[in-house]
Amino acid sequence: MKLRNVSAAFALLSASALVLSGCAAAPEDEPTAAATATATETEEAAPAIDYLACAVSDEGSWNDKSFNESVYDGLLKAEAELGTQTADAESNSAEDFAPNLQAMVDASCDITFAVGFNLVADVNLTAAANPDMFFVTIDGWTEGNANLKPVIYTMNQSSYLAGYLAASYSTTKVIGTYGGVQIPAVTDFMDGFYYGAMAWANENGVPVTVEGWDPMAQTGQFTGNFTPNSGESKSIAAAQIVAGADVLFPVGGDQFGAVSEAVKEAGIDGVVIGVDKDVALTSPEYAEYVLTSTEKRMSNAVYDIIAELSAGGAWSGDEYVGTLANGGTGLSPFYDFDSKISDETKARLVEIEAGIIAGEIDPLS
Repeated sequence: MKLRNVSAAFALLSASALVLSGCAAAPEDEPTAAATATATETEEAAPAIDYLACAVSDEGSWNDKSFNESVYDGLLKAEAELGTQTADAESNSAEDFAPNLQAMVDASCDITFAVGFNLVADVNLTAAANPDMFFVTIDGWTEGNANLKPVIYTMNQSSYLAGYLAASYSTTKVIGTYGGVQIPAVTDFMDGFYYGAMAWANENGVPVTVEGWDPMAQTGQFTGNFTPNSGESKSIAAAQIVAGADVLFPVGGDQFGAVSEAVKEAGIDGVVIGVDKDVALTSPEYAEYVLTSTEKRMSNAVYDIIAELSAGGAWSGDEYVGTLANGGTGLSPFYDFDSKISDETKARLVEIEAGIIAGEIDPLS
């Protein structure tokens, strides 16, 4: 178990050496933790209030450029803009989940966020054992615990837009996707991507092939884990490139180094579509390959939940659902690829987004 402080102002809470934070800068639109820390030097934090917001990471650091970092940024934003106190614990392995959650209980956290589906079992047990405390599971679910709030996302919506864009952009009209593990939180991206590509194909009368996923049969390609930039990830990307794919959509955390290496080694003019964060912005080393990203804006959910409860709002264990309508998900800017995407495609993406929000377009058909 690894406990860490959020800022230089701290106090010893218990034998676990849990640390509270005192000040940080206000981030904007899903910034990196590093950018937040830099801003801290020049901006004054909000006055402190008596509310302790806490988080426990999945395996890996808070600087994973994915789930953990997004949640951590939301915690920092609440600290800076609302004046909440914050505490967190990094998990180096699955064995850390339960003790890290217990450390948050021992610290009397007002709310504790558990990051990722890997913590579902442990956070449900912790919530059941502490019915008077409140917990949030990111990309998880409750097993009948009224004090545990799930945060989920309809990622098929933004991924439908990404699939439409990918089909339009591709010169080979072969695009590819693959996942980390075959679970709904992953395949939801892949479903939307497939159907968005098929929508472009139907509108334009041009066949499009999607390698790596069949939503009807629910079969496809998966690395089996979420290890960043694994050899298996690169191998799948390379095989899809051999099959003709020139736009790749890896849904498994940080696989963008693996995909960019596969593209470079194949010598093709290929691109990748990011997931979870604005990858071109948060990982600029891959920006030349990133067409766009399907953002899962977890920072917004974390901040919104803390803002409501710290202001005296009533607890609700109802799901927080991130959608295109509430800004919980969406496509990132196109950056250097903007000039390579036609005005017609851009306009159509706007129309499709409006249609999904209005319920006129089903991203799963």
